[in-house]
Amino acid sequence: MSRRDYYEVLGVGRTASEQEIKSAYRKLALQNHPDRNPGNNEAEERFKDAAEAYAVLADGEKRARYDRFGHAGVQGPGAAGPAGFNPDVFADFSDILGDFFGFGGGGTRRAGPMRGADLRYDIEISFDDSYNGVETTVQIPREEQCETCHGSGATPGSRKETCSQCRGTGQLRFQQGFLVVARTCGQCSGTGQIIKQPCVACRGTGRKTHDRRVTVRVPAGIADGQRLRLHGEGEHGAQGGPPGDLYVVVHVPPHPSFHRDGDDLYIDVAVPYPIMAMGGKFKVEGPAGELAVDVSAGTPSGALVGFRGKGMPSVTGRARGSLFVRVTVEVPRKLSKEQKKLIQELGTSMPVEKIEATPTDERKDKPFFERVKDLFG
Repeated sequence: MSRRDYYEVLGVGRTASEQEIKSAYRKLALQNHPDRNPGNNEAEERFKDAAEAYAVLADGEKRARYDRFGHAGVQGPGAAGPAGFNPDVFADFSDILGDFFGFGGGGTRRAGPMRGADLRYDIEISFDDSYNGVETTVQIPREEQCETCHGSGATPGSRKETCSQCRGTGQLRFQQGFLVVARTCGQCSGTGQIIKQPCVACRGTGRKTHDRRVTVRVPAGIADGQRLRLHGEGEHGAQGGPPGDLYVVVHVPPHPSFHRDGDDLYIDVAVPYPIMAMGGKFKVEGPAGELAVDVSAGTPSGALVGFRGKGMPSVTGRARGSLFVRVTVEVPRKLSKEQKKLIQELGTSMPVEKIEATPTDERKDKPFFERVKDLFG
């Protein structure tokens, strides 16, 4: 009886890559798996054909023989069944199908060292602390190795015994149709061992919860929402595995005056009209002290005065951002009689018949971010 071409079975060309072959097989296997098609003999045959084809085409040496000699090149000693289908190939299929249908691979999966879980802790610091950096202490509950049994879970002086149900493999294997399916042993939970005399201190878990105080060094320039990783400060690992990490998420409430954008800071200052019109100097309070702001004559409202290196420090410690002072015209709400008279005289000397909108390309006060670029090139 003639047999179908393996490339045709998977629906790929002869020049298909390894990934294309794997993807084609996975698609067919999921479509035709017996668990999805109970009692469907045709689907079971298609599943077998796809598995047989993949077993050959996924192996570089077998594929080369098949390309040269056809089916005859992959038959003979070492191939199980009349079609050359080797059931051991299912040990490789777990990489493709995962545990979707309970593939457990060809070997044992006895539990070994496992890394401890990562922990998260949220802290809130002030704007000043984010600017200068701060060292603080947090108290966290975490699971650690039991000091009595040293993590074994057994009473000191006793030993763990090999699980009688799985014989120490941690898995139970059984036949499902023509497949051999592996499941985690329920008696030993996959460890392959049974604790007959559990440790009284930890009740056989090998772990206990302790409250630990951990020092957190928050670097200068930390921003709201950024997190710090403290290596090895998470929960202890099981079976001698390494500990997890502690992630500290930093929250910084908004400052009433400074607005942060990256490492740059912005502050809005209302300036009396005479200074804006005729120029002058005044001082503002920056995050690290007073700054002298020099406003030139005719400065428009909304203009930016920049101070390089006076913003937030970079969290990497390499540089600092800039501080931008945005000046706006201060309109007084209350005026004395003398002030009103002077403003009226000024208005008379600057008559305006009609106020028209200024075309965009003629405006002296460019958009916000363009003004920032102009300040520092």
